[in-house]
Amino acid sequence: MNASSAAHLRMPTDPASHAESSTLAGRRRRNAAVLLCSLAAALCGATLAAVCMGAYGMTPAMVWSALTVRSDAVLNAPALQQAQAVLFSIRLPRVVLALLVGAGFGAAGSALQALFRNPLADPGLIGISSGAALGASTLIVLGPLLGVSFAAAGLYVLPAAAFIGALAVSALVYRLAAARGRLALPLLLLAGIAINALVGAAIGLLTYVADDAQLRSLTFWSLGSLGGAQWPMLAAVMPFVLAGIVLIARNGHALNALQLGETEAQHLGVPTQRVKRTMLAASALSVGALVSCTGVIGFIGLVAPHCVRLACGPNQRVVIPGAMLLGATLTMLADLAARTVAAPAEVPLGILTALLGAPFFLVLLWRSRGQLGL
Repeated sequence: MNASSAAHLRMPTDPASHAESSTLAGRRRRNAAVLLCSLAAALCGATLAAVCMGAYGMTPAMVWSALTVRSDAVLNAPALQQAQAVLFSIRLPRVVLALLVGAGFGAAGSALQALFRNPLADPGLIGISSGAALGASTLIVLGPLLGVSFAAAGLYVLPAAAFIGALAVSALVYRLAAARGRLALPLLLLAGIAINALVGAAIGLLTYVADDAQLRSLTFWSLGSLGGAQWPMLAAVMPFVLAGIVLIARNGHALNALQLGETEAQHLGVPTQRVKRTMLAASALSVGALVSCTGVIGFIGLVAPHCVRLACGPNQRVVIPGAMLLGATLTMLADLAARTVAAPAEVPLGILTALLGAPFFLVLLWRSRGQLGL
């Protein structure tokens, strides 16, 4: 019997089956390449529109003249100075922040959905967004009682408080879900729900005791906006966001294995506990830094990975970059609409993404009921 088994193992693979497998793999690679190239082209178009459109409209030729610092038939010297002021002080910082927000939320959403094997998972699941909101709300309302002066503290005080709140709440959720050094994902989900409820109650209490000026600041920040984008802020936030994205992207193979289940992933040599800790830390790092600057912006980390997964399948090596590109495109277009639909006033970005994203996501859920087993 051993000889028979050995002979069976030495049998050559069916050439037809091998050719079919190679053809299928090649088709998947081509589809992934087409999808990523299409998303990259859409992002380039959205970026150009975001740079050109606004209260001060610019043509691509005007943008080029401003970038190259050149007066010509398109822009005379006074118009060139005005275009440069708008471009470098307002438009470009906002565009870069939109890129970071979309890419950061898209990557974090992809990682968490793969980690939980649940297409409904998003960065708010483990308390990142609510923790950042609590940190900022606490500083806005209680800061004057502690002698904190926003003017003296400078640009970074509110983002720093929100970032600390995001990391603290995420760490608390992780500690509640970890038992004997192992992270139980169902327990993490329940802990996230409970902590989010407590944080929501704390924010509600702070809102109740806030005065009129604090309430206006609190409301505006909680609705989300990219209007505060500045180069110093971007320089402070970008390293954290990029570090989180790199950590997530480097674990694409491990996330693919985890989608088979923890036992199967361990059999494939994946250090599941380390991967789970790394993904949670990377998500908290990138999303916490972003929320600390923009306020609470929903939907991007939920819908972007789900759309890419429906288009190309669950391979995280494609889903992660695809979700980053799609998330950046959606954020760019949503912010463009937020500052032009009611110009010169600006609609809070968080409201717009919720209004646009929730129905869109419900349509996706309805169309994919069979794939989700609903």
